[in-house]
Amino acid sequence: MRSLPGAPNILPFPGNRAPSQIGFERQEMVRILDLYGRMVAAGEWRDYAMDFTKDCAIFAAFRRATEVPQTRVEKRPALRNKQGMWTLFGEQGQVLKRGHDLGGVLAPVERRLVKAVEA
Repeated sequence: MRSLPGAPNILPFPGNRAPSQIGFERQEMVRILDLYGRMVAAGEWRDYAMDFTKDCAIFAAFRRATEVPQTRVEKRPALRNKQGMWTLFGEQGQVLKRGHDLGGVLAPVERRLVKAVEA
């Protein structure tokens, strides 16, 4: 940004910048951790990890701490206007569900939870 000689420097307002990393909002975390707690109670999951980058926020759930994640949920706001910012990945990295709504993306995991409780 250039300024004229003698004119005060005008700095951009700090709130107008893009965030340096993507994160989950409180309601999103409540929804994800509620599902995680129910899966732990059903004996399906034992550990989780979260990763926050400038492009996406990731929640990964593990059956055992030494394995690859059984389920991974990604939030990518850059895809909000395309196929949806939420993606559910399976154990081998395959895309199980994409969408604009977190509840719809988590639905396959919740159905698996119902089957685990009924068995």
